[in-house]
Amino acid sequence: QALAQLKALAEKVRENADYVGDKFAEEARKIHFGETDPRGIYGEATPEEAQSLIEDGVEFMPIPSFPDDRN
Repeated sequence: QALAQLKALAEKVRENADYVGDKFAEEARKIHFGETDPRGIYGEATPEEAQSLIEDGVEFMPIPSFPDDRN
């Protein structure tokens, strides 16, 4: 059941947010510091980028990808 809920959350994010790919950390930081209009985004970040976002006070939530997401 928890897996189904995570999949549903990931799908909702994909439907309602902009995919920014590997520019996630850059875009999240721009939104956080008011350099661009706020909007929902999703993408990928390295562990180092994620740690840097945390240190900068940028709030985000990791969402796992699932094998069937890549088909």
